Amino acid sequence: MRIVIPGGTGQVGTMLARSFHADGHDVVVLSRDPSPAPWRVVGWDARTHGSWTSELEGADAVINLAGRSVNCRYTPANRRAILESRVDSARIVGEALAHCRQPPPVRLQMSTATIYSHRYDAANDESTGVIGGHEPDAPPKWRFSIDVATAWEAAARETVPSRVRLVLLRAAMVMSPDRGGIFAMLLRLVRFGLGGPVAGGRQFVSWIHERDFVRAVEWLIAHRELDGAVNIAAPNPLPYRDFMRDLRTAAHVPIGLPATRWMLALGTWALRTEPELVLKSRRVVPRRLLESGFHFEFPQWSSAASELVARAD
Repeated sequence: MRIVIPGGTGQVGTMLARSFHADGHDVVVLSRDPSPAPWRVVGWDARTHGSWTSELEGADAVINLAGRSVNCRYTPANRRAILESRVDSARIVGEALAHCRQPPPVRLQMSTATIYSHRYDAANDESTGVIGGHEPDAPPKWRFSIDVATAWEAAARETVPSRVRLVLLRAAMVMSPDRGGIFAMLLRLVRFGLGGPVAGGRQFVSWIHERDFVRAVEWLIAHRELDGAVNIAAPNPLPYRDFMRDLRTAAHVPIGLPATRWMLALGTWALRTEPELVLKSRRVVPRRLLESGFHFEFPQWSSAASELVARAD
């Protein structure tokens, strides 16, 4: 297959490109800052048409991951960059597909499980899940993440040609031992003795092992009956206190100091990120994947954490 990955130079894009390339597929990554890689990397600005559009012609799939990282302080400038980078890239990919004589039969568009509400009472699946933004116990500034996710998906829906199947990847945190990823940060906290519950630790964590993420993407490319929103998450989310306990066990660290909300606020300010990334309860389950027959290699966090820690050492 020939697979085009706009915005494929980040952790998730590199993970996908590496796997597809290893399996012998022709991989093309679109990047605003092209640099040498084992696969082809083509320049684009993620906003306007250019020579990059020819890469879509006759491709088997396009997987759009483009968007500025949300791991930052939500200043006005960063908020604008986060929103515009997602909406602009989603629109320009859709417009380019509409001009193809032979467009890819499927477009996988990155989204986020953060689109769902902050809740403890029940899990969010694709049919009964509650879109967030109006929770009475969530800070008003959390609404920004919901607005970004809904605008991101809307831009993809509005521009995708009818002859191209659109899949919206509502992805949980993708866990891999690659440097700079969320798992590496969490493991570092654990090894510093800071891997205890935060603000009580009731908030749910949704996650997916990198191998299951790649396998889910391959599954969605192959299964033509699947379109629309699909939750890309392991089937067993768990409270943060249990999530960190399992990670401590895997890392052979017996103690993790707890943190209060004000301690988290101070720590995230120092790291130039936002408390929402830890405090929001993301209880998301992959109903559509499971009903389609997909089997997870790592359905439980304890076994996933053990495998990841072993490769991180």
